[in-house]
Amino acid sequence: MAEPELVDWDIAVATGRRLVRPGPQLTRAEADEIVADLRELAVEAEKHVVEYTRLIPQGAAPPVVVVDRKEWLRSNVAGLRAITTPLLGKLAARSGSGPVSRSIGRRITGVQIGGALAFLAGKVLGQFEVFLPPDEVPGPGGRLALVAPNIAEVERKIGAVPRDFRLWVCLHEQTHRVQFHAVPWLRGHLESEVAAFVDATDLDPSALAARIKSAISAVRRRDGTSLVEAMQTPEQRAVLDRMQALMSLLEGHADQVMDAVGPQVVPTVAAIRQAFEARRDGGSPLDRLVRRLLGLDLKMQQYRQGGAFVRAVVEAVGVDGFNEVWTSPETLPTRAEISDPKAWMQRVLAAPVLGPTA
Repeated sequence: MAEPELVDWDIAVATGRRLVRPGPQLTRAEADEIVADLRELAVEAEKHVVEYTRLIPQGAAPPVVVVDRKEWLRSNVAGLRAITTPLLGKLAARSGSGPVSRSIGRRITGVQIGGALAFLAGKVLGQFEVFLPPDEVPGPGGRLALVAPNIAEVERKIGAVPRDFRLWVCLHEQTHRVQFHAVPWLRGHLESEVAAFVDATDLDPSALAARIKSAISAVRRRDGTSLVEAMQTPEQRAVLDRMQALMSLLEGHADQVMDAVGPQVVPTVAAIRQAFEARRDGGSPLDRLVRRLLGLDLKMQQYRQGGAFVRAVVEAVGVDGFNEVWTSPETLPTRAEISDPKAWMQRVLAAPVLGPTA
């Protein structure tokens, strides 16, 4: 008989579903309209993204789905379960706890994960779900999920023209879908980095206790270090640096594409961008604290740093020059190069960068 997993994933789903906030009040007609609109605009956005980025999709296209908060939560539990199985298996092999304490622990962890995802389920507008298990999607390509109630809620709060805002969101999310659809090695590379992170995990109890203490001190110091970063070993931090650089690239590229394509197809894009940036930086003190603990501040930093990197490279060498980044894992920017685009261009393009070129 197989050992039970260290997380009670059913409790995670049940807890999340119980805690997730209800979406905005919509009539059935309004709900049907936004679902149909998002499906149509996702197709339109893909055409704009492919035309601008010149990335050629390969193989079967990952599906696009429009979901509510509870379905987003459920699918993220499934993805989290799939990607964390190796690490949790390693933890289980080292665990010396008895069956009773392990049972209690897996339930508590399930509740914690469900609570965190319940918070996020009310924030995420869309997500390219890379690590869904095979029974969730056909093939290994992942899927793009657009969270209809969150899109409806934000467009109301910022007073956006609904169709413009929906297309603007679809431009960003479809860029992620195109990235993984057109760059066949990208998903495998991300999986190998996760595996490297697991291999670098130090499970010695005294070392774990020391890192927890250090992480708590870092959060109290408010020195810009996230709780996630502070908990890592030096080996894990090296992997995390590479992963953070990659995520900054992916998010920054999507942000740059939104800004490059948006003015041509979204009439009110300037007002949307201004209102959305103000929303990113706002929220109650409690909301900001939770966002920091969950690493969402880090994600906002990725948008900005990655966007600045992509804009600088495209301005200097054009879209085709920037697309050299997708050649192989070796041509991806390092974390230092994300902040120094010229260093990446000099290393990868093998030529001095003198200034903008057409």
